[in-house]
Amino acid sequence: MAHDLIIRNGTVIDGSGAAPSVADVAVDGPLITEVGDLSGAVGGEELDATGLVVSPGFIDLHTHLDAQVAWDPYMTSSSWQGVTTALIGNCGLSFAPVAAGGAPVLAEMMESVEDIPRDTILGSLPWDWSSYPEYLDSVQAMRPALNVVGLVGHAALRYLAMGDRSHDRGEEPTPDELSSMRDLVAESVAGGAVGFSTSRILLHVVPDGRKLPGTWAGNDELLAMADGMRDAGGGIFQVVPDYESRAPNEFELFTAMAASGADVLFTMGPGNEHGGDPMGVVELWDGFLRAGADLPGRLTGYMMTRPSGSLMGLWQVPPVRGSAWRRVMQLPTMEDRLAALVDPGTRAELLAEGRERGLLYDPEHVYPLGSGDVPDYHVAGGGSVARLAEAAGVHPVEFVVDRLVASEGRELFNMWYFNRNLEAIGPLLELDAVYPGAGDTGAHAGQICDADAPTHFLSYWCRDRGVLSLAEGVRRLTSRPAEVLGLEDRGMVRPGLHADLNVFDPERLAVGYPTYVNDFPGGSGRLCVGAAGYAATLVNGQVVTSGGTNTGARPGRVLRGSAR
Repeated sequence: MAHDLIIRNGTVIDGSGAAPSVADVAVDGPLITEVGDLSGAVGGEELDATGLVVSPGFIDLHTHLDAQVAWDPYMTSSSWQGVTTALIGNCGLSFAPVAAGGAPVLAEMMESVEDIPRDTILGSLPWDWSSYPEYLDSVQAMRPALNVVGLVGHAALRYLAMGDRSHDRGEEPTPDELSSMRDLVAESVAGGAVGFSTSRILLHVVPDGRKLPGTWAGNDELLAMADGMRDAGGGIFQVVPDYESRAPNEFELFTAMAASGADVLFTMGPGNEHGGDPMGVVELWDGFLRAGADLPGRLTGYMMTRPSGSLMGLWQVPPVRGSAWRRVMQLPTMEDRLAALVDPGTRAELLAEGRERGLLYDPEHVYPLGSGDVPDYHVAGGGSVARLAEAAGVHPVEFVVDRLVASEGRELFNMWYFNRNLEAIGPLLELDAVYPGAGDTGAHAGQICDADAPTHFLSYWCRDRGVLSLAEGVRRLTSRPAEVLGLEDRGMVRPGLHADLNVFDPERLAVGYPTYVNDFPGGSGRLCVGAAGYAATLVNGQVVTSGGTNTGARPGRVLRGSAR
């Protein structure tokens, strides 16, 4: 029998969590057609996977590739990390629905919250839609390399219904405005959105300093959005909660939304505790998720796989905020910036400003990534800049300058805003209702790049630390998020399902070092991250990356067939 493609002799980890088995996988068109011994069959194309794992493609539940897909349809760095399906529209931000003339407002919200340039958004996207279903049509016309699943954002809905009042605390929608939002949610979900997203975190502000629309929305308003989703068949409620000032209410909100039938997807993590009981947060989340297991809607928390925040260095985020450092960062090339650091007069000026103003972030929570091919994220601990500088007998700024010169400007320094409670990360990732990834891919692009979360999870937490087996780790990245999104035809290596597949070497799997490229329209820059160990990634039966390089294939689909 002939097949379009046969992947031969791979160790199949099918996404169910079952033990691996050696088998061949046949692909015809966009579908997996056979799994087993295909020694008597012939493939129009064949991939030798001897010694390699064949798994479902990974599903990233937290991206902001909404704008990037227009100017980078290969959706890098996600496509280099085994990701085959990306969820966009997170954190209450989407580019639809939108009224005529409303595009600049939505673009400014995205720039202010997610640091994606406004002009890039306005210049790259066609803005040929008003409704959310029309927006999904437009994304499909962009011919993405990966599959895309969309959430309709609260900010767009609330601004369309309430206008400028949508930002202000204490401003509630009128009954007509609330009804309009509910109807728009229903229209969006019926037309292909997988659900609705909102942001309540107080850090998310618009250019004039007010909060993102929806930040102050009451639970009744959000439950009305759940009603709209239910009218259209059901959907996800994705939320970035305000644990800082409204934690009790946020837990009540999760429970109420799940009780209404919505599947709740929320950010969580170990926090930044030091001393005391670092495992208390694990008990808290475990107890809450267990208590909600029998609710009509599913509760799923997702979290970063390592400490994160922002990467300082000589590319975009400087080690010190001040005029002398600003002049250096405005120099056009890395060579020019390095020359400035080496020049005795400039070096003295930079160190003096550094001693006066201090490092950009507390040096006790800044960690060097080193200068090897694989960055050191210090998940098992290690020396902070403060401690390393003390051991060297120098000021932290001088320590950073010396490291930058030694690495010819390549080294980056990780500022740990989040996930500093190292002891709790592994135990939280073990919880079945926790998804391992909150990479924010596409957002804050010049400051951080955590798109490699799937690779880091499998290589560090599964292979190196043994927190989960490789088979279970793959399940957490494939069939588990497919269930969350209601994608019944993806997430496993089974005949009849779509051929979103990875072929990789688990022993070679490793995250790459973040590198800076100036490839935004207009020439501004972003951090990218590659990976080692991926032989091939397939989307809908076509090879989209081979050996970590994009092939030019763009077979991705906007997935609207959520099963609720």
